[in-house]
Amino acid sequence: MDATADDATADDATADTVAPTSRVDPDARRAHALVVGVVATVLFVTLRLVVALSNSAPLPIDAAWDGTMSSLASPVGVIIAWVPAIVGGTIGMILIGVATTIVFLVRRRPWDALNVAASIALVVAIGAPMAAVIARSRPTHSLAETVATSFPSGHTAVATTIVVTLGLILRRRWVWVAGVLWVVLMMWSRTYLHAHWLTDVTAGMLEGVAVATLVWAAVEVARERRAQRAAAATA
Repeated sequence: MDATADDATADDATADTVAPTSRVDPDARRAHALVVGVVATVLFVTLRLVVALSNSAPLPIDAAWDGTMSSLASPVGVIIAWVPAIVGGTIGMILIGVATTIVFLVRRRPWDALNVAASIALVVAIGAPMAAVIARSRPTHSLAETVATSFPSGHTAVATTIVVTLGLILRRRWVWVAGVLWVVLMMWSRTYLHAHWLTDVTAGMLEGVAVATLVWAAVEVARERRAQRAAAATA
């Protein structure tokens, strides 16, 4: 067996050690991921159109939620809100992404490392230019950023991308539970600090789900085809 086949076998064996004992058909998992990704994409585009029709002004639900966050403001709340904002910032997310990629590489799981790196790179490549082009203004009383790049929320998009990607790779319930709590905390943090409108963080979440699921499905297809070619070459 050649090195490629060895890598594929080692990668699959490692994956078995983290996967639950009840295995799900890979084709079914990819199909589910594709459906979720497409639905998230459609919802994201729909929300973008709604915001565009309002000339990027805050929607009624945005104003209502922002007012609620103002009514709940407190010094302790602001300190708590800054924790995910800092950890989930540009530098924090780069460090988390690089660290996760390195861990998978060290564990001889190059496909999973590629999945994480590609997902984060793509979500940033989509979200950052879009936010600059849309140039939606943040709430005037923002305690964080003030640049008019509010839609979609980059913090939320990257956080969701990492959570969904790791959830799909590791297939552990605690990863999903902890990840969902982290994304919700991030969404609350960004609106509590008035750095984003509610529709901004919702769009960021949808963008992250779409990117993570679609990239994961694409990487899994590439991984399977590579393994099939390796097996055929050694037959």
